[in-house]
Parts: sequence; C-alpha cells; structure tokens
Amino acid sequence: MPVRTSGDGRDGRGGRGHGVALGLALGSAVAFGGSGVAAKPLIEAGLEPLHVVWLRVAGAAVVMLPVAVRHRALVRRRPVLLAGFALLAVAGVQACYFAAISRIPVGVALLVEYLAPALVLGWVRFVQRRPVTRSAAVGVVLAAGGLACVVEVWSGLAFDALGLVLALGAACCQVGYFVLSDHGGDAEEAAPDPLGVIAYGLLGGALVLTVVARPWEMEWSVLGGDAAMNGTRVPAVLLLGWIVLIATVLAYATGVLAVRRLSPQVAGVVACLEAVVATVLAWVLLGEHLSAPQVIGGAVVLTGAYVAQRAARAVPAPAPAPVAAGGAHPPAAAHTGESPPR
Repeated sequence: MPVRTSGDGRDGRGGRGHGVALGLALGSAVAFGGSGVAAKPLIEAGLEPLHVVWLRVAGAAVVMLPVAVRHRALVRRRPVLLAGFALLAVAGVQACYFAAISRIPVGVALLVEYLAPALVLGWVRFVQRRPVTRSAAVGVVLAAGGLACVVEVWSGLAFDALGLVLALGAACCQVGYFVLSDHGGDAEEAAPDPLGVIAYGLLGGALVLTVVARPWEMEWSVLGGDAAMNGTRVPAVLLLGWIVLIATVLAYATGVLAVRRLSPQVAGVVACLEAVVATVLAWVLLGEHLSAPQVIGGAVVLTGAYVAQRAARAVPAPAPAPVAAGGAHPPAAAHTGESPPR
C-alpha cells in the first residue's frame, strides 16, 4: 500500500545493512501480497469474508499480545491513533478488502486500494483547502487513468460493481486512518513504536469484528477440510496459518525492521511491489488472469500512487498549529511507520 516511512530518519544507505533491509522489505511485500490469495479459497469453501477477517485479526492479536503488554502506555498516550488504526486500518480496510476479493480478482481489488494516496491529496486540496504541487496532480491523474484501464471502463466495467465499491471503501478507510494518524498526538511528541500501534490495532479490531462478524455463527467445519486453489486441494487450516502468521505477523515484523533502515523513496518503491506480488500470485495460484490493458493500467496506477505519495511530502504545512496537519507528513501511516494491513 502507500509508502511505509522510517520512524527514525535513518536511510540505511550502502553496505550490507542496506541489502538486508531490502531483503526484509521484499519479504514483507511478498507476505502481505499473499493474504488475499490465501483468503479467497477459504471464502469460496464456505466461510463468510467477515469470518475470514475475524480469524486473521483475532489470531494475529493473540500472537501480538505480548507486544501490546510491553507498550501498554500507548493506551493513555495515543488513544485516538489506536482507535483509528483499529476501526479503519484493521477492521475497515480488511473487511472491505476481503469482501471485495470474494467478488472481483485479488489484483484488481488491491490496485483499487492504491487510490488512497490520491484520495489523501484530494482531502488536502478540497477539504483542508491547502495547495498541492503540480506533481501531486499528475500522480492523481495517472492513478485515475490507470484505474480506468484496470476496471476496463470501455466495457461498461468488466467486474462486479459492488466488488469495486468495496475495494474503494477499503481505500477510503485507509484515507480516514491516515488523516487520524496525523492528528493522533502532539507534533513534538516522539512517534510511538509501530509494533505497539499494530498490536493494539489488532486487539481493538478483533473486538470490533467480534461484534460485527459474530464468529459463533461461523462454519467452523470448513477449517477441518480442504479448500480449492485453482483445482489443487489445500488444507484450510494451512491457508489460515499463512494468513495469520505470515501475511500478518511476519509481514509486519519484517516490514517494521526494513523501513527503519530504508529511505522513504526506496521504501515507497518496495511497497508498490505488494500489488505486483498479489497480482502475480493470484495469476499463478488462483488462475485470475488480467488482460494486457489491465496489466498496463496497474503499472500506471502504481506509478501514480508513488508520484502522489512523494508529492504529499512536499505539501507545505499551514501556519503554526498545535498538531500536525494532514498531508504535512507522508500520508502512509506517518506516526506508525507502517501502512494498514491487507
């Protein structure tokens, strides 16, 4: 998703450390990109999208519980940020994304989410009424034009309209989180540890999703059987284990370690690989083939998202204010160093 930014300003340029950081970032992108590919067979096997989301979030929350205990002071220091992460970045983004992939290809859903940086700039320009750079406008135009190719507007939208709306809803949830994260505390206060924010976001998201998803009504028997992955039978519990341990816990752990050692520019390029990984995996493992115009459109979407993301850092902050204004920092989870999970 949007660029993951370094929390301590180190860029890790040069040497062995830079190579390790790049490896960790690539591993994180692969892990994140595989979440939809592993979730879709479970949905097609009979689980509701919300139930798969609940299993992912609740499972990861249990694993991350020791981290939450270690950073328990965050509940007092950054309640707004934690609430925003739980409600929007965890519950909102994942519920919309998993519901979307139940109706449209994984790659298309994720590419639609890449409108988030452009939407953040729209918030800055039209809601906060602050100027944006020319390159920001170019990024928005590229993202919108690429999306038109991805959804094949000339065919009257080639995909399920509700699925596209749900994917757009995931992008809007990201925007809401980015805005909240920029107002999550005093601008002069040290940024909280991103793993602590993630841990509490997962815990809060699990509580919210428990009420919404009602897991006691889940078809638990599905987890004891197999799920079809493009004709190949795979144990459902193995797919769930990938979603929880690899696509969530490991993905965040490696991502946080990587972005603290990479410059925002490099991290942004690597973050864009997540959509590429998801599309390729869905193509190979699920048989979800995209046409040539859709592949080209996807590349344009990622280019536009990256340009818009970089342009957001150039937007000047307004006159002195007690808190950081939206767009003054990179919109991608400026306070946490991480983008919302997919």
